[in-house]
Amino acid sequence: MLRRRAVKYLATLLALWGSASLALAEESRPVKGIVELFTSQGCASCPPADKALETLAREGDVVALAYHVDYWNYLGWEDTLASKGNTDRQYAYARMFGRSGVYTPQAVLNGREHMNGADLNGIRARIDALRGEGKGLAVPMAMELENDELRIHVGEGEGKGNIVVAYFDRERAIRIEQGENSGKTVNYWHAVTGIETIGMWEGKETNLVLPATVLQKQKHGGGCAVLLQRMRTAETPGAILGATVLVPESGSY
Repeated sequence: MLRRRAVKYLATLLALWGSASLALAEESRPVKGIVELFTSQGCASCPPADKALETLAREGDVVALAYHVDYWNYLGWEDTLASKGNTDRQYAYARMFGRSGVYTPQAVLNGREHMNGADLNGIRARIDALRGEGKGLAVPMAMELENDELRIHVGEGEGKGNIVVAYFDRERAIRIEQGENSGKTVNYWHAVTGIETIGMWEGKETNLVLPATVLQKQKHGGGCAVLLQRMRTAETPGAILGATVLVPESGSY
């Protein structure tokens, strides 16, 4: 009798331990493309694109990132989510596309082409078409948050590229008081708060570990995306070969 009770007690402990481990670990899932939206709270044409990005973020089939730019601030409202770094990234893409200027809302797909960020159906269609054209995310990537570590895995492939992390706020509702969108409250999803290169990839399987504190610094339930991106020059980005995203559940870190 005592032995049966001990076995039952041990089984209960193992079950509880397993449940606790699952609660502490969160994993990314495969995605079929990446959409980088360049937007601004001061742009009258942007709210439909912001809504389209929200839809994509909720669906979870692509990595959806919003880069708020600062060059529309002169219109009477300073974008509360904008940064010079976001603007610099858009101008870097402009150089890559051979363009002399930038615009909003602009969606960059897989680092390869751009289109109107408000065209949700067009974005979906092009992401699917890029996969069929061999311009999808060919290098497998995954990310896992467990205990105090953020573990990043990049698979094998051809070529080389930068391993880039983009940190973002999960969701923000902003009341805009002035400018072209005066009086509107807009929900902004996955607004990028910082981006940094954390390593190089040269075609071989690569594993990196970051402290979970990089996510704890996000004030609004944020997450991060990891991109594997070719570089045309040190300052000019190219195609994105792989990507993964992790949005921890509220209160999980």
